[in-house]
Amino acid sequence: MRVRPERRGLPVRKTQHSPRADNRQELARFQAWQALAARPAKASRDGNGRKHAADLLQRNLALEAELAALRRHQNDLQQALFGAAQLQRKLCSTRELRRGRFELASEVFAVRHISGDFYNVLDLGSELALAVGDIAGKGFLAGLWFTHLIGLLRIHASSVPGPAAATAAINRDLFQVQPEPPMAGLFLGRLDPHNGDFIYCNAGQPPALLLRRNGNVETLREGGPMLGALPHATFNCGRVRLESGDTLVMYSDGLTECRNSCDEEFGTRGLLAAARAASGSSASSMLFSILGSVQDFAGSHPRGDDLTLMVLRHL
Repeated sequence: MRVRPERRGLPVRKTQHSPRADNRQELARFQAWQALAARPAKASRDGNGRKHAADLLQRNLALEAELAALRRHQNDLQQALFGAAQLQRKLCSTRELRRGRFELASEVFAVRHISGDFYNVLDLGSELALAVGDIAGKGFLAGLWFTHLIGLLRIHASSVPGPAAATAAINRDLFQVQPEPPMAGLFLGRLDPHNGDFIYCNAGQPPALLLRRNGNVETLREGGPMLGALPHATFNCGRVRLESGDTLVMYSDGLTECRNSCDEEFGTRGLLAAARAASGSSASSMLFSILGSVQDFAGSHPRGDDLTLMVLRHL
């Protein structure tokens, strides 16, 4: 038989109600309700996140495919530019030539893959036709006219007597092009290897330099305006005779206007100094010695124009 405490004479502990316990219960119920209420929203966010990730993946794949196509296009363009540059070099004809007691060396360097400068050497039987030209501008636009002008040069230099008449014929044919012809400089000469006679016409090119064996220098300026300037322009011829030990240097303005980091030009003085420093060497050695001097002068400063050089030596 269980005896109650009060009957034993012991004090009785009364149980009191705890507000803290009620608060914990309310908090637990609130958290459970919040979790239940949040489930649909969380599921919705998860669905939107997966859709957003899928969209980003598709967009990245599309961008990667587009980038791959651009790279293929760039490679194709570079190959086409390389092929065009190689064709230009072939159209410029031989780089080195020897005829009798004359040596000839030529080189052209494009600043942008495709050159607006050119040189040409034509065998006319008893004579050689030598040409150095510079089409205004650079890159694609000048390169588009390159083949056309080389074609006109070969036609008229071989069929029209005299450099002045041939230059006038080239100029007239250029004005047949619509809407307007390009501006171009041309130095055209004819050499008789048997006696050293050299007849020339300078149409807007820098004057060629004739370095005599005795150290004197003559400038070859006779000619007329640039091609494409006047439709009915007239041109004159100049005449010199190359003796043993003489050297003729023909070039484009990209050589003398080459600049260094101090914004100084190589200039005609630099060209003369480089040519004299290489006097007595072969035409090819003199050409590369001059080009080396130009490069040393420019240093790391980038070139701003195409460059062409032709050296003719009488042994």
